[in-house]
Amino acid sequence: MLAADVDAAIVFAVDASASIDRSTARLQRGGHALALSEPRVIAAISTGLNGCIAIAYLEWSSPGDARSVLPWTVICNRADGLMAAEAIRRGGTDGGDCAGYCATSISSAIAAGSALLDAYKGRALAKVIDISASGTNNYGPPVASSRLDALRSGYVINAIAIPQVRGGVAYHLLGYFTDNVIGGSGSFALEPATANDYALALRKKLQNEISKATGSASRYEIASGGPAIAGR
Repeated sequence: MLAADVDAAIVFAVDASASIDRSTARLQRGGHALALSEPRVIAAISTGLNGCIAIAYLEWSSPGDARSVLPWTVICNRADGLMAAEAIRRGGTDGGDCAGYCATSISSAIAAGSALLDAYKGRALAKVIDISASGTNNYGPPVASSRLDALRSGYVINAIAIPQVRGGVAYHLLGYFTDNVIGGSGSFALEPATANDYALALRKKLQNEISKATGSASRYEIASGGPAIAGR
């Protein structure tokens, strides 16, 4: 198990349930890869006390179906970010390959993220679970129980809520994620307005998380017309 002192340890918990089609799977996978190698994110990392963050990337659906794509990996510079990005692009799901009943168990995703943070051997100024999902919790334990366990451990839960589109109509989930999923000091949820907003939302989210952990700056603002943001 990796042991390093970092400014933030972040678990990316990414939806791989039946509601994730190929285009949404590529959106999530590509967005995370792009954000981790983005110069502005690397610049934010460099401002920290340790100048490094640790990340892990997992995909989830039904209870017990969490899959590790990238184990704990330290990012201190752009070369590290590019290697992590390539691992995510290579190992992440392409969508549409769900075997059996692949539900949306956000409670299980939070529990899996908490277990990874529990096992992290180094010291981190902040420990964060980042949920990316396109639906509400529809299987497994209530979100409230997993969320409370994570908050008791001192973890922060942030989220990207991907709008569901059914019959050409977008069903927005930002309110649900704000009320039921995110938690901890300074936690927030983002909802991309368009597909192109997803990578932007991830970059802004990472910059916010790093700046909060390091105390180096106030929150980065979300540009007008970009992703919607709500927080605590």
